[in-house]
Amino acid sequence: MNASGNQLWKAWLPAFIWLGVIALESTDLAGAAETGHLLYPIFHFLFGVDPFRFETWHHYIRKTGHCVGYGLLSWLFFRGWRATLPFSKPRRWSFRWAAIAFFSTALVASLDEWHQTYLPSRTGRWQDAVLDSWAALAVQVLLWLILRRHQASNSTLANNQ
Repeated sequence: MNASGNQLWKAWLPAFIWLGVIALESTDLAGAAETGHLLYPIFHFLFGVDPFRFETWHHYIRKTGHCVGYGLLSWLFFRGWRATLPFSKPRRWSFRWAAIAFFSTALVASLDEWHQTYLPSRTGRWQDAVLDSWAALAVQVLLWLILRRHQASNSTLANNQ
């Protein structure tokens, strides 16, 4: 049971678009100085945050961005691999899809941080690649919990009919 080319494009296009967003964010355009200049006036206006306190907020906002961005990429990779490597019997979740999605995301995170070491306004940090990978793993565990439970409830319904 192979997916058609059209189905594969539908499954992979969001992942490719999100990879482009990550690549753009890896440039000078999304360095801490740039995001700080953008976010500080907003936080100052809305919450009256002073520059000193903003630095702490800014740090956590950026780290949350890492988690959200790479968690989303992990989910999008899972969708792509599920369409690319189907089983003969339809399944909602597979360790193979989850593992490939996780390692694909960890590879992108590592390459992103490595790339940033070559930019004067950015700092590539292995800690960020680890944070990104943990976010990817968390999403895969969450997918497993949701899709396995959903699959089990569908099996129970089918057996009761």
